[in-house]
Amino acid sequence: MSDTPAPGTPSPAAQGTPPPPPALPVTFRPALIRIILITAGVAILVLLTVISFVLPQLSPGERSSFIFTGVLCLAGLTLLGRPRIVADDTGLTVVNVASSRRLEWAQILQVNLRPGDPWVFLDLSDGTSLAAMGIQPGIARERAIADARALRALVQTHGTATRG
Repeated sequence: MSDTPAPGTPSPAAQGTPPPPPALPVTFRPALIRIILITAGVAILVLLTVISFVLPQLSPGERSSFIFTGVLCLAGLTLLGRPRIVADDTGLTVVNVASSRRLEWAQILQVNLRPGDPWVFLDLSDGTSLAAMGIQPGIARERAIADARALRALVQTHGTATRG
């Protein structure tokens, strides 16, 4: 038997049934943005390194500073590509640019990705909201929406199971 509905039959999503949650562990990250950032960082490093060796009037210290600046640019752009959300059996690890936070499933009440939001927001049981930058609709909007739905399904499945 196939999981594909018969022709003319609405999909589970169209019928109002949420899709099944993905298998755990799963990692959500803005892959296209990460590729662009790391590629740009490597290009800047290569360009500054080439320039440092092409300009004959530069001293060794000046050459080193060109290369060091390229390394700093690569490091900064790699840091911007760090965000991700890792879901496992016990909860989520939300890794943003400068911080990381571990959440149990029961702490997460809702997953929000409203029109115009730069990333997903998690409503937490302590009354706060946490930005989860691992799902960003900026470049890959459809992927972000699908990832937000999958994360929502995980929270509904695992959160309600632990809340009781």
